[in-house]
Amino acid sequence: MRRLLLTLPLMFVPLMAAGQTVGINQSNNPAWLQPSPFQAQRPMQGSLLPQSQSSTAAEVQNGDTASLLSLNPLAGGTVSSSVVQYGVTPNVTAQAGVTQRSWATQPRIIGSEVGATYYAGRYSLGVSVAQDQVPSAVPLPRVLPGAVTGVNGLPDFDSSTQVNARGRVALSGDSGLVLGASVGRIRLLPGNVMGLNTLDQKALTFGVDHGPITGSIVGRTMQPEPGVPSNYMDRRWNSIDLGVTWHLPWQGSLSFGAQNLWSSGNAVNTPAGPPEPDQSRTPYVQYHQDL
Repeated sequence: MRRLLLTLPLMFVPLMAAGQTVGINQSNNPAWLQPSPFQAQRPMQGSLLPQSQSSTAAEVQNGDTASLLSLNPLAGGTVSSSVVQYGVTPNVTAQAGVTQRSWATQPRIIGSEVGATYYAGRYSLGVSVAQDQVPSAVPLPRVLPGAVTGVNGLPDFDSSTQVNARGRVALSGDSGLVLGASVGRIRLLPGNVMGLNTLDQKALTFGVDHGPITGSIVGRTMQPEPGVPSNYMDRRWNSIDLGVTWHLPWQGSLSFGAQNLWSSGNAVNTPAGPPEPDQSRTPYVQYHQDL
C-alpha cells in the first residue's frame, strides 16, 4: 500500500509528456493542494491540468489544509509539489500529486496523494488518501540549534498514512472559508527514544482566504496505537498551530505565525533529543522568493 501511493501519480507522466490540451475553468474554488487560492485553476471535463510549485514549510503549514503533517518552520528547506488534475465531470475533478520536502542535508520526505473534489457552485468538498515517508532510515537532521526537522515534533519519523477531507465555502469572488480534517497513523524508526512503533493522529483545521492572504488554525492530537503496551499508553499530545501567509505581487510570500501556540505540555530535551514529541512554542517569520 505504501509503495502503491508513491507509484500512482507516476502513471500520469506519459499523458503529460504527450502534450494533452488543457481546458481551464476559471473558477474561484481553490485548486487541490494549492496554497495560494487566488491563483486557482481546475480542468474542464476530459482535460488534464498539470501544476507544479515550490514553497516553504511555513507556507504549506499555513495554506495546505489537505495534508496536515507539521514540520518545524524554523528548520528551513523547501517543499516542491507536482499535481495532475483530471476533469471527470463538470463538477468532479480527480487529482494525483507528489511532494518532496528538501533541506541542505539529507534525508528528504517524499509524499504522494490521490483523491477527488466535488464542486457545487460556492461549495467544494474533497477527499484524499496520502502517504509520506523518509527514503533513508535515519533520523531527520537538526538544521539549526533547537530546530529539529521532525514531523509533528518527531525527529524519528519514518512514514505516515492518512485520510483527508477538505471543504470550502466561497464568500465572494476571492474570499472563502476552509474546513479540513485528517485521520492517520504515523510510524517511527526502530530504536527511537520513545520506544514506540506507531502513533495515531487526528487533526482539524479552519482556514480563511482573502485574495493573496491565507490563514489557518490547526488543532492536532496524537496518541500511541491502542492495545500496544508501552510507557506512553495513557499519554496524549495535543497542540494548536496558527499561521498566516501573504502572497506578494512579485512572486514572493511572507509567512508568520506560531507552531504549538498552545500545547498539552512541553517535554524536557535530553542530549539525544526530545524524549516525547517536541511541543515547544515556536513563533516564526519567513520570506520566500520564487526566481
